[in-house]
Amino acid sequence: MRLSQLEAALVISVQAGLAAALAWSIGHDLLDNPAPIFAPSAAVGTIVAALGQRAHRTIELLVGVGLGIATTDLLLSFLGTGFWQTGFVVGCAVLATLVLFGRSGAAVGQAGGTAVLLATLAPAQHDLEWPRIVEAMVGGAVGLVVVALLVPLNPMRILDRDAAPIYQRLAGQLREVSAALATGDQQRAVRALDALRGMGPALDRMHQALSGAEEVVSLAPARWLRRQDVERFARASEHVERVIEHSRGVARRSAMALQYNEPIPPDLPAGIGRFADSVELLRREHRAGRPTERTRHAVREAVYTAGRARALGVDEFGDAVVTQLRTAASDLLRATGYDPTSANDEVRKAAQDGENSVNAG
Repeated sequence: MRLSQLEAALVISVQAGLAAALAWSIGHDLLDNPAPIFAPSAAVGTIVAALGQRAHRTIELLVGVGLGIATTDLLLSFLGTGFWQTGFVVGCAVLATLVLFGRSGAAVGQAGGTAVLLATLAPAQHDLEWPRIVEAMVGGAVGLVVVALLVPLNPMRILDRDAAPIYQRLAGQLREVSAALATGDQQRAVRALDALRGMGPALDRMHQALSGAEEVVSLAPARWLRRQDVERFARASEHVERVIEHSRGVARRSAMALQYNEPIPPDLPAGIGRFADSVELLRREHRAGRPTERTRHAVREAVYTAGRARALGVDEFGDAVVTQLRTAASDLLRATGYDPTSANDEVRKAAQDGENSVNAG
């Protein structure tokens, strides 16, 4: 995980350096500005924006520059220049941006920065407004070009970096529930439930990574071939979130079954453990861009084993564990591409086959 984060940081730093160099060169050589400050600044601001927000950030940069220029020109023409005028102009520029666009950090920062530059440099240098706008446009465009054409990130690596901890934690805590049922350790099941409840921040990071990957496959022609993989991952992530919710139910009802000393057939923890395997298989097959047949097979095996547990004899909470596991399995099958009806049919058939295997025996 550390190596993956280091790789992404290295690529972004190369993007920022290259964008700054190109923007400075354009500002200096093409726009004939001996000190092109604004273009590299806007280029770097675009690059270091959060993944999935770079195009939006570029628009914010330009809006902030425009508001800063408009506010400064209007007020300085009446107030003149000086220390209190500078403070007043900057405050008004920031206030206008906040009122119009809310807490948009890029727009507010650019409006305030532009107001500072114009208010302090205007007495010594005239006609700064137009170069400031042009250089901001050039810098933002250069940043997008670098991201899209010259050094695009690998979208699947972006996704796997932030999705891997989710799949690993989900599979790991399902195995903890399985071990708790196998050993009769109720507190172990409770700890697994607490861990599953604490996955909100990791899910937020995955959503941000998904937004970044979608931005990359939209802007970078070299990554257009991975668009289907990203779309498939996006569809699957919705169902994986529901699998996490159902897994919390599995952990909760397992803890209750242990608390009330209900009978736990060996097939029940075995089925949960096999379902944990299917979660990890889904992540590996999505990362490699392969068909998800192994995942589907593992899900069927998990439900088949849970069906055997029900036929062998479970009480109220044990039966609820089986039902919750079947619901989670249906959502995981939908994450592999099944429609709802087909996923439910597959789960129902696997569970029935498991029960029939016990009855026949």
